[in-house]
Amino acid sequence: MASNADFFLASYQFVLPEESIAQHPLARRDSSRLLVVDCPAEETRDRQFADLGDYLAPGDLLVVNNTRVFPARLLGRKETGGKAELLILQYPVPEPVAVSGDSDGWQQVEVVGLVKSAKRPQPGSQLFFSENLLGMVRELLADGKVRVALRYRGDLARLLEEHGQMPLPPYIRREEGQTEEDRQRYQTVYAENPGAVAAPTAGLHFTPELLARIQALGVRIAQVTLHVGYGTFAPVRVEDIREHAIHAEYLKVSEETAALVNETRASGGRVWAVGTTSVRALEFAAQATGQVCARSGFCDLYIYPGYRFRVVDNLITNFHLPQSSLLFLVSALAGRTRILAAYGEAVAKGYRFYSYGDAMALITKHPRE
Repeated sequence: MASNADFFLASYQFVLPEESIAQHPLARRDSSRLLVVDCPAEETRDRQFADLGDYLAPGDLLVVNNTRVFPARLLGRKETGGKAELLILQYPVPEPVAVSGDSDGWQQVEVVGLVKSAKRPQPGSQLFFSENLLGMVRELLADGKVRVALRYRGDLARLLEEHGQMPLPPYIRREEGQTEEDRQRYQTVYAENPGAVAAPTAGLHFTPELLARIQALGVRIAQVTLHVGYGTFAPVRVEDIREHAIHAEYLKVSEETAALVNETRASGGRVWAVGTTSVRALEFAAQATGQVCARSGFCDLYIYPGYRFRVVDNLITNFHLPQSSLLFLVSALAGRTRILAAYGEAVAKGYRFYSYGDAMALITKHPRE
């Protein structure tokens, strides 16, 4: 039951020392720490992520987000020679068109992005990323966004891989740009479908070996796709969080995943979501009865305290930024005061925060005795 305090932005503030923000991943994905928040037992436990199987039971279902982060950050220059950076906010999936009157194989596709430079480029400005990848600013949009026509020769996906960088969040500092480690580790081991501009970070802790051990316990694994968008980092600017406009992100929940979820619930098993994106995908695809149906399209489900979960029982998640919509979501599942107390405990015990940081397991339902 939500209280009035749960709806005020100021209620989601906490103090986080800068040194608590993880700048690099650990040597092994599953060697990160795991703070287990057992809601029914009203207790917390300090574990390693590799111990996650101790909390899973035969008949449970683990749901992961198989989105793949694409190299959305392009570093280049303007016509004047000044540096320019384009962050593409959505994977360029529309059918490209040949550039009119061009016989050298140039094609074009329009994207929406953010341009970072000493002076904001105006419509008509050109951006140069490589000899086979150029940009033309078409239109200035709201919130600092721009519409850019990307002109390219060859395979666009390959050009992005060659010249793009991983879109690391702003709190991860890389003065010289991404590292090879970032390209490998800011991606889950089960990433398949390119389209995200931020990693579903709760999944970064899994290794193929850990997933195999979990399946050997009699736990099934299902996949959803939700392409994490730039709006994940959008600050909440309203005092009453109910007035916040949530960003929409593309999702796909397959017939197979819907069937697995429904079978698990019917047999008394628990549904574990890996990350807040998996939560939003499952709950968006659920009917009032809790029955999940196959679905694709754009998900704008906004979850904050007072929301009644239809599908998800337990959640594996990373630690989130203060006053963020992701913090509202985990508070809706486990309770705001419990979450903030757990965050305070994590800070005091030296847990590592955010994308490359440690994880939490929020348990609201125990296995059937």
